[in-house]
Amino acid sequence: MGSASDREGPSPPPLELSESEVVALAEELVAYHGEFADLFFRREQQHWGLVYTEGLLHPDFRKSVEPLALSVEGGKVRAMQRFIGEGAWEDEPILRKHRELVAESVGAPDGILIVDGTDFPKKGKHSVGVARQYCGATGKVDNCQASVFLAYASSQGHTLLDRRLYLPEEWFAEAWRERWERCGIPDDVVFRTKPRLAWGMIQAAVESGVLPLAWVTCDEAFGNNPEFLGHLERAELRYLAEVPVSTLVWRQRPDTEVAAAKATGRPPSRRRVVAETPPPLRVDQLAAQLPLSAWRKRRVKDGEKGPIEAQFARQRVVAVRDKLPGPELWVLFRRSLSQPPELKVYLSNAAPDVPLGEVVRVSGMRWPIETCFEEAKGSLGMAEYQIRSWRGWHHHMTLVILAHHFLVRLRLKHKRGHRRSPTPRLVSCSPPSSRVERSRPGRPLRPSATSNATTTRPSSRTTATMTDVEVVRDQTSL
Repeated sequence: MGSASDREGPSPPPLELSESEVVALAEELVAYHGEFADLFFRREQQHWGLVYTEGLLHPDFRKSVEPLALSVEGGKVRAMQRFIGEGAWEDEPILRKHRELVAESVGAPDGILIVDGTDFPKKGKHSVGVARQYCGATGKVDNCQASVFLAYASSQGHTLLDRRLYLPEEWFAEAWRERWERCGIPDDVVFRTKPRLAWGMIQAAVESGVLPLAWVTCDEAFGNNPEFLGHLERAELRYLAEVPVSTLVWRQRPDTEVAAAKATGRPPSRRRVVAETPPPLRVDQLAAQLPLSAWRKRRVKDGEKGPIEAQFARQRVVAVRDKLPGPELWVLFRRSLSQPPELKVYLSNAAPDVPLGEVVRVSGMRWPIETCFEEAKGSLGMAEYQIRSWRGWHHHMTLVILAHHFLVRLRLKHKRGHRRSPTPRLVSCSPPSSRVERSRPGRPLRPSATSNATTTRPSSRTTATMTDVEVVRDQTSL
């Protein structure tokens, strides 16, 4: 995981919306939720979807269902527990619509799909997928749920796209069947490694055809998986994948042969590398053999404390796949300027003429998904759920993804100068006529007709809620 100082500058500024700004945009939340309203099966689900998303956006309380329900207007604990944990609404149509909206807001020709995992420590044994496994959140083997997420980043901005919960192999044993059923895991779920989960999300994003895409990037947890890289290669998706420094490659393509048939038995058909071929090299050994002239100092990105620079070198190599020569790839070396230097290594199937500056840029593009995790966990309750079921986990993460993109859209809108009139302020007020009206079961989603009424100058220390809002013009701008 990258540090905050590793953040890059060209994208929109960090997600720093004050409570009053969130309140000011309550009507926009109603309109945004309306994009998905028809994808819920029932009017009640539309209503609770808006209430739950509103609660995720609220800055002042824990985002598990009970405190969330008790802290938003009209929240009902049991109704919201049923909606998120048992509700028979489907996530996939909502995520398809989400991809379309992401393409509208931040889609650009330089778009990158970023794969990464994030984990959620748990104390008990009853939540879906929980097991003792390596937990990135605690940095050790711990009791946790593990997941894989997909993000999209471009020169226009970044946000989360999709999510998958990882079920450890032990969950597929017969001894775990009771727990499996208690968590409501569908019978057609089969064991998938994290790279396979990642490929499923990438495949869905690509097949949607709505997101302009230039690269796929990932860390070594995925780059070290030849099957995953093979999927990207067959799909003709250009990737830059971090790999362990122990990864083996050939400098030149070795010759292969089929062993001579023996007098008895079935004749061999599998090819093998000819005996005289030099063995493949570890990539860190290859880096150590490069002359000083092969290294170039490049700026990776603009960090909060100034430019982040490193030394880079690259070489064309042949990948090792199942002990045989695979595709011809670039190996990119990134060496830190610190002492002792840290070496990172990447494989890429980019064309032989790809500029070095382009792969250097992409090597620094894992920070957007790390930033998304920080924002979603820090502000949107991504990790604060207390839901044990399979359906509940996916419902919660889907609405967190939508809430994050809602805020990304807002900061982009205001950065691009959509506020041509004096900047509105939103303040707390009690008259019902000034509230943004939520749909109740059986009522369509719509903002109150009087929610733009304005009369008083706000106090600089007013506390506002998402639903009690009043818009007033900044008096200093009049």
